[in-house]
Amino acid sequence: MADEVEEMRSAMRAGEEVDRAHLQDWIAGLGLGVSGDAQITQFVGGASNLTYLLHYRERDLILRRPPPGHKAKSAHDVLREAQLMQSLRPHYPYVPQVLGVYAAADALGPAYLMEKLDGYILRKDLPADLSLDARAARALCQAMVDRLVELHAIDVAAAGLSHLGRGQGYVARQISGWSERFRQVHTVDVASFTSVMSWLQERQPADSGLCLIHNDYRFDNLVLDRAQPSRVIGVLDWEMATLGDPLMDLGNTLAYWVQADDEPAWQALRRQPTQVAGMFTRQELIEFYGQRSGRALGDMLFYSVYGLFRLAVIAQQIYYRHVQGQVAHQAYAGFGRIVDLLERRALRMIEGGLF
Repeated sequence: MADEVEEMRSAMRAGEEVDRAHLQDWIAGLGLGVSGDAQITQFVGGASNLTYLLHYRERDLILRRPPPGHKAKSAHDVLREAQLMQSLRPHYPYVPQVLGVYAAADALGPAYLMEKLDGYILRKDLPADLSLDARAARALCQAMVDRLVELHAIDVAAAGLSHLGRGQGYVARQISGWSERFRQVHTVDVASFTSVMSWLQERQPADSGLCLIHNDYRFDNLVLDRAQPSRVIGVLDWEMATLGDPLMDLGNTLAYWVQADDEPAWQALRRQPTQVAGMFTRQELIEFYGQRSGRALGDMLFYSVYGLFRLAVIAQQIYYRHVQGQVAHQAYAGFGRIVDLLERRALRMIEGGLF
């Protein structure tokens, strides 16, 4: 049975290799019951923090470390990510166990090591050995939203995560912060987002609440039970988790949600199988979140456009690094066109009032 995670790996990219000598010395001292040299492969989606599979005879491990080159302020902080996961795991069992933290800024680090969860991770299309009928697809969507609602209900003080918060004004900080980040990495060959940024600035509501948010919650950051694929057993990639507005978190999730009746250009960017029969529409996802959380949903058009804009900034940051020669993967050469498409979709939503 093919593992979808395995299919998304390749040899380490040039300039992103792991220093084997440092790695072997570090892991030997952790007492993890592994021996010999690891077979190391790199997950191909590592445009943010880089992720590697370390295959030993005894077990597999996951290594996370930041990329080389330009980094936005506070981005790619793997030590923060590891500490957050360690604090959160007792309160949210879907967090993988952190097995070791390497704090030195040298040829290997900073970095951290975590357990590898065995399960399905959904990419653009369903794995060849996974079949979801409409009922199972709907159950999966419900489980996905339920895990997000549970995350937003975490007692942050009990989890020791109160230090992540900056108080009220989260929405305003996000709009100004992402706008400034976009301006800093804007290249003349991509969309300006001027109208979208102005609309977000003028339309922004007050904070709807303050809770722990994931900030990148989507199917390819979830691990599904192989025996019961509608059950979520793990939530990955806590790099951008913080205390913030839950509806902004929901807007981020909606930005990736391509449904069956979307236009062909948007379908072409689909990176998760949200078009299959039984999957929620964006409207259904919003309504189910509202039902499960009991939260007033407010201006979901704003949160949806914000999610698209934030995604565009992330894509532009990656494209900027490609233009500057700081990332090796040639797939990033097309990220400028993605930014253009995201602006067109955001403007279409603003003009039509559509989700």
